[in-house]
This record gives sequence, C-alpha cells and structure tokens, in this order.
Amino acid sequence: MQRVPDDEGSSFFDYLARHRPDLAPPGPPWSPTSSSLPLSEGSGASPLPPVTHGTTVLAIKYQGGVVIAGDRRATEGSQIAGRRIEKVSKVDEHSAMAIAGAAGPCLEMAKLFQTELEHYEKLEGLQLSCEGKANKLGQMVKANLPMVFQGLVVIPIYVGYDLKRGEGRIFKYDITGGRYEESDYHAIGSGGKDARNTMREHFRKTLSEEDALRIALLALYNAADEDVSTGGPDLVRGIYPSAKLVSASGISDVDDERMKTIYAALIEERKKEG
Repeated sequence: MQRVPDDEGSSFFDYLARHRPDLAPPGPPWSPTSSSLPLSEGSGASPLPPVTHGTTVLAIKYQGGVVIAGDRRATEGSQIAGRRIEKVSKVDEHSAMAIAGAAGPCLEMAKLFQTELEHYEKLEGLQLSCEGKANKLGQMVKANLPMVFQGLVVIPIYVGYDLKRGEGRIFKYDITGGRYEESDYHAIGSGGKDARNTMREHFRKTLSEEDALRIALLALYNAADEDVSTGGPDLVRGIYPSAKLVSASGISDVDDERMKTIYAALIEERKKEG
C-alpha cells in the first residue's frame, strides 16, 4: 500500500490549507495571517450584504439506523431566497450530514468534507471510523470560527452507521468545533427547538423506520408552523423536505411520493383535531 509522505499527511483539508489557502476555510482565529476578524463599528467598512441562510435540520434514531432530514427553505432576512435548497448530503456509504446556517459556506463545507474522506481513504487504504469522521468534521467547523464573527455561522449534524457497534449514531457541534454525541435525536436551526419538542414527545427506543420517518416529518411540519424561516411541505409546488435513511445497508433517499403519503395522513389528522 502506497503511503503519502509524512510531511503531507493524509488530510485533504490540511493539504488544501497548506498549498491553496485561498480555497480553504479561514484559519484559526489566533492565526496572525487571518483576515477574517470581526470589523469594529468605527472601522468605516460597509456592512455585510444580506446572507442566505438554511434553517431547520434534524436526526432521529430508529431500531435499524437513523433518519436525517431538513426543510428546503433558504431565507435572506425576511424574504425567501430559495425553496428547493438541499441541506442533507450523503458523505460516504454509511454516513450523512445536514447543515443549518449561512447557505454558501454550509454547502461548501459539505462538499469539502466528502472530499476529505475520499482523500483519506485513497491514501490510507482504509476508512475512518465513525468517531474519526465526526472528529474530522469538528476540525472543519473549528476552522470556520473567524467567519462566525461576521455572521457566517455553519453548524452541522453528522450521522453515521457504526458497523463495529451495529448502530446508528448522531453527533452535534457548537460553533467552536466542539463535538457531542446525542443518544436519541437532535435538531438545529431556527426551528430546532420546536422540532426537538415534537421528537421528545413522540420518541421511543423501539421506533420502526416508518415511525421514525413520520416523527421526523411531523417535527419539521410543527417547526414550520411556529417558525417563519422553516419551510413546510408545499403541496402546490410539490416541494417536500429532504430525508435520508442511514443504516447498515448504506444511505437511501426518501422519495417525494413516500413523503406525500405521510404528509397527507398528517394533514388529515390535523383537520380532525380542529
């Protein structure tokens, strides 16, 4: 097996920062070369233009794995900037991530994380463990810290199926790159609190795939009902949340027809409730 020279390492993220820093996220806030420090009020600089933000994403465990899902709306201040943004991404054959925050940096981080794992696997000839992947993502979130001071916040949820343990795992992060594991479910974004309340009410350890998916979509529905930045199902345009199933067999997308059926039942229940 061919090994990469020791001075380069097997991290594409580090390689990019060393050889093409213009393409990498800004360095740590203590870096003397960092130009991404917060601007003072008296600096005379123009304020940042409005930034497009993605909103609510979540993950919930079931007996065979994890459902990871997110709404499709992107906002720019009080306006809708996009109705079909994809916030849930497949990372590799057994892991996925969803991101809330500034849409541009969010999407770029998802792409870079995919490349990072592919690069590592090609050079080392093996895959990172589930925890190793979670740690790699934490390093990338930490590198984005200088941009947080300018309002470009990027916060992910990482979900992986741990083949050694035989279970799905959920990891959440703070803006400094701190990594924490959630045992059952989690949600972030502007509607995260409402989504978590719904999952807390309905979660149980013995959920089937169908029940977990239903609770995830209900949580997004309730979040959209309370939070103007979270998009609910758009029955007219045929726009539904993005959702993926992470299990031992890999990553599978939940198609719109399946979501349409679940949402039709949820809406009928709401009508009966008055």
